[in-house]
Amino acid sequence: MEILPKDTIDRYILANLSVGMRGKECSKELMREVVGLILYRLKTGCQWRFLPTKAFFTDKALSWQGVYYHFNEWVKDGSWSKVWMTILSVHKDKLDLSSIQLDGSHTICKQGGQAVGYQARKKANTTNNLFLADNQGQMLACATSQAGEHHDLFDITSLFEELCQILIKAGIDLNGLFLNADAGFDCKELRKVCKDKHIEANIAFNSRNTGSQNEQYQYFDEELYKCRKVIEHANAWMDSFKALLVRFEKKASSWLALLLIAFSVRFLRKIKQKTKS
Repeated sequence: MEILPKDTIDRYILANLSVGMRGKECSKELMREVVGLILYRLKTGCQWRFLPTKAFFTDKALSWQGVYYHFNEWVKDGSWSKVWMTILSVHKDKLDLSSIQLDGSHTICKQGGQAVGYQARKKANTTNNLFLADNQGQMLACATSQAGEHHDLFDITSLFEELCQILIKAGIDLNGLFLNADAGFDCKELRKVCKDKHIEANIAFNSRNTGSQNEQYQYFDEELYKCRKVIEHANAWMDSFKALLVRFEKKASSWLALLLIAFSVRFLRKIKQKTKS
């Protein structure tokens, strides 16, 4: 199963992954096959121990533990973040930034671990992540995972700042961006942060905040808000990666890495399609 072409893996992924020992054991061909198996697990959701290593390796096959070792090393040294930041910054001209969309998503967790808590609505332990997407549903940034018992506004100031810093590092200008968010994000803190960063916040009004709305007029564009549906589509598209349907990773950093790899795969496919057309 080829998730990405070999030349794409070489150019955008291998070029940004750290390399340990030199020699045959860490040859370019072997590392490409390791990445291919990581992408295979992301797409199929199979357990690490059931990776079809013999089908992927053309020469000296690594065990599934060897594949996981490399994945984990790249998590620890921030290589997956580097991969995503490179792709995002190099190809930011292919994004539709006429508006950006903010949303949160709860994922059921089966193994416990970091940033996991009971979420009453899902009646299960979950982890919550905040996402930003462009106006075509391409994911842009993901904030640090939070335990499921927290709602989307938990620590919103620092988490939104984290999202903004990712865009800034990619060379995306925040000044004048239009931000869509649902009523669950209607709060003074988020509106203030957006104002300070010159982001136009188009946030649906929460009926529970009617008293505070009278203190200061807040404009809301219903037509612009309709664009928010693209992030719902983006979340649905992310579900095509079976490893993201249920979180089995105990470490929050490993979970974030899988999300960033999924962002990368989708954007690289989009770039490939535009190149062909």
